[in-house]
Amino acid sequence: MAEARAQMEVNVFGAARLIQLVLPAMRAQHSGTIVNVTSMRGKITTPLGAWYHATKFALEAISDCLRMEVAPFGIDVVVIDPGGIRTEWGGIAAEKVRAVSSRGPYAAQGNAVANSLTSETTRRRSSPPELIGTTITKAVTTRRPKTRYAAGYGARPMIVLHGLLPDRAFDAFIRRATSVPST
Repeated sequence: MAEARAQMEVNVFGAARLIQLVLPAMRAQHSGTIVNVTSMRGKITTPLGAWYHATKFALEAISDCLRMEVAPFGIDVVVIDPGGIRTEWGGIAAEKVRAVSSRGPYAAQGNAVANSLTSETTRRRSSPPELIGTTITKAVTTRRPKTRYAAGYGARPMIVLHGLLPDRAFDAFIRRATSVPST
């Protein structure tokens, strides 16, 4: 639960507080763009990532509600959904998975997920972090930005595939992609 609270503090409450701080000025000037960086994992899930996914789903929902609430003030709300980006995130996530799930009943899943997060294949396929900076720049300089931008390795195809496949078929696909054993 401590890890869940920490992730909520950073990924949800931290973003909400920043929004609270900028909204008065944006409302006063009757313009502005709020950009929330979530993740494709705010739309799809993978094993052993429930709290991270929950925070990203929450920020997606906050962004959708906020977009409707602030539209009368001329304020745009944009969501950036990164896919695989070459950052330290995979290593940090793998460490946390190993700490919690590398022994006991979830050991096979935990080790498979951690290995997938830190594999050379994952690193090679990941997009450079500058892509997200470029996407944010595009969102804030466009006169009428899209409400969502999927950017980075796998983001668009994974989101589309999730919408096309039945849940159990998508689950099986994710288990195979992360080498998580089936029962």
